[in-house]
Amino acid sequence: MKSVKQHSPLSRLVINSLAFLLLFSLNLSAQEGDVVNGEKLFKSTCAACHKLDKKLVGPALKGVTERREQDWLISWIKDSPGMIKSGDKLAIQVFEENNKLPMTANPHLSDQDIIDILAYTKGEPAAKETVAVAQEVDPGVERGKQIFKANCAACHKLEGKLIGPELLKITDKRDADWLKAWIKDNNALVASGDKLAKEVQDSNPAAMTPFPQLSDQDIDDVLKYLAVGDVKPVTATTTSAKDEEIFNKPGIGILPSLGLTILAFLLLSLIVAATTNKKVAEDEEVTESMLKSLIFNPFLRFLAVIFFLLLGAWLLFGWLLQIDVNEGYQPIQPIAFSHAVHAGDNKIDCQYCHSSAKHSKTSGVPTANVCMNCHKSISEYNGELFGDYSKEDLDNEIQKIYDAVGWDKENVQYIEGYEQKPIEWVRIHNLADFAYYNHSQHVTVAGLDCQKCHGPVETMHDMYQFSPLTMGWCIDCHRTTEVDMTENGYYKNIHDQLAKKYGVEKVTEAQMGGLECGKCHY
Repeated sequence: MKSVKQHSPLSRLVINSLAFLLLFSLNLSAQEGDVVNGEKLFKSTCAACHKLDKKLVGPALKGVTERREQDWLISWIKDSPGMIKSGDKLAIQVFEENNKLPMTANPHLSDQDIIDILAYTKGEPAAKETVAVAQEVDPGVERGKQIFKANCAACHKLEGKLIGPELLKITDKRDADWLKAWIKDNNALVASGDKLAKEVQDSNPAAMTPFPQLSDQDIDDVLKYLAVGDVKPVTATTTSAKDEEIFNKPGIGILPSLGLTILAFLLLSLIVAATTNKKVAEDEEVTESMLKSLIFNPFLRFLAVIFFLLLGAWLLFGWLLQIDVNEGYQPIQPIAFSHAVHAGDNKIDCQYCHSSAKHSKTSGVPTANVCMNCHKSISEYNGELFGDYSKEDLDNEIQKIYDAVGWDKENVQYIEGYEQKPIEWVRIHNLADFAYYNHSQHVTVAGLDCQKCHGPVETMHDMYQFSPLTMGWCIDCHRTTEVDMTENGYYKNIHDQLAKKYGVEKVTEAQMGGLECGKCHY
């Protein structure tokens, strides 16, 4: 009698349940929004037009998930013009509420990317917050500080010699009335025969500017400031509820999801083998070994072949695609230069140092003389400490610039005959030789901010490669970046023709030829 394999309803139920588990495990990583990744995507994609807490070009986005459904938001962010054209009432309402300003479509964002962005817009506090504790300070000290900066800081520092001597605690060395007379008109005080005034003038060959315009109260405030120096607020670091949320609800990434999938596959194989290892032969039920069923079951062999082929392809292409993708690359530099201090705290424009970005192919690395434009008078670090550096460490980093150019900070002059040494910065962003990129085309012609490619450099102490700089990343940007040619008469006819051809108000860089191979590879 011919053998017939038996499948009970229970075994079919188990198999169907495990198949559902297999599919479900593939989507576990997409259940929770990643706030950290959402913040990164928000800054690179949305921050040009939106803020969380107040209106910019578009409306404030904090709490937007409480006002709109998630599925609608995903569709709106991916293709808002398409939703408006389709007649979606809510899309039209939002469009009209925002003065009919079109929102850029973002088809390059995946559903998970948008879920991460929406998680960030919920406005959870950062993992750690630094709270400044107010100190009671004489208001005259702050007024004195402003007067000092406006009138004295060109020649004097609180600590360390500049053109004139350091002035911190000068009130401990000189009488207040004498200081008032000296500041108002030092030349008259010397002419009156004052011995101390004559001694001070002879010790400092550079003539001091008199300040008759300062009132006695102004000078009293300056002396108060010189007596105490810069009073820094005491900071306390607090742990927010976000820390506990991350601890209690850890995210599930790709690798754990892959592990669960493999586990589900193994369980499925075992159960199929266990439920199909019985057959009827000549009216007798014969039980085969589970191992034999596992090996010779044609369904399981087919499933295993497909699974390992897909797994192998995924691993192979994952390995190939990461070649020379250096996102996050952060080499150790010869000097601990902080972009957060220079571009963030001190608001120095990127193109002050990287001046060739607006008119040449490369952005350029600033020479040491650019550093010395400021550091002739800044020989020490008085800002907030960062990393594991102490104040002494950061002062020594500034000294490295002086050692390179031969600057004598005590006498405030270059050392004659000094053999200068170049600062050997380590390159971070390095495109392949077969890819052509021109900074001026993007900075000057397209008007892009440096942060578009380099990320929020004003927050980085140690500079790193923010973007992947892959071909796909560049193409996605070209597909979404709109080109406004209406104000340029030379391009107006081209714009009108292309706008009519594609049925849009504005033309993207891709539609202008930004996807042609020869643009970047010629």
